[in-house]
Amino acid sequence: MNIPTPHIEITDKNLIADTVLMPGDPLRAKYIADTYLTNVTQINAVRNVFGYTGLYKDKKITVFASGMGIPSIGIYSYELYKFYDVKRIIRIGSCGSYTKSLKLYDVVLAKDAFSTSTYAKTMCNDLRHIIEPSAELNKAIKKAAKEMETPIHLARVNSEDAFYVTDPHHNTEMRDEVGCEVVEMESFGLFANASLLHKQAACLLTVSDEIETGKNASIEERQTAFNKMMLIALNA
Repeated sequence: MNIPTPHIEITDKNLIADTVLMPGDPLRAKYIADTYLTNVTQINAVRNVFGYTGLYKDKKITVFASGMGIPSIGIYSYELYKFYDVKRIIRIGSCGSYTKSLKLYDVVLAKDAFSTSTYAKTMCNDLRHIIEPSAELNKAIKKAAKEMETPIHLARVNSEDAFYVTDPHHNTEMRDEVGCEVVEMESFGLFANASLLHKQAACLLTVSDEIETGKNASIEERQTAFNKMMLIALNA
């Protein structure tokens, strides 16, 4: 496939940085670009999935939304890696915590992602249900967090296909039998693509929902209040 792709309208690869920060929400991508980047250019608006390139501390950075779910991040991360020569993608998103020890707004770094999704099998006959991120990128993220004196929690992430789960035992099974501490919907697809294409990937999350207590962040907070996570990713 040539560029532009069906989902990314850019015709000049130089408009995309080697490093991409990838929130799920297009409005969160806009918030990051408006708040932290200078000399910003909007580079994508196809399907209202916004992408921006600018400078952070004189380093070229692209922020590009992924949409929701493994299939959606699978499309955008694959096209960025494969057709636009992006080297590394850091997903920055929200998650729900399965454990009482992880509170609202705590920052979590994925040590690996578990999923029952068939995405990796369908895409390239990868039969794994647990896929790791890039050790080098995780190391850079942990270093940035330490320098910022911001605590992060290393955890196994459950990448679900379904947002609404009706089985009352499902969450405790994911926690107690699989070892997942948080749940989200994208990182497994990102890690699968990075593994296939020999690229780098990481996933940095902010707790937006305490599943056991029922506490959750507002819609506005999900777009704009995860600044610690955003700054760790930018400084990494």
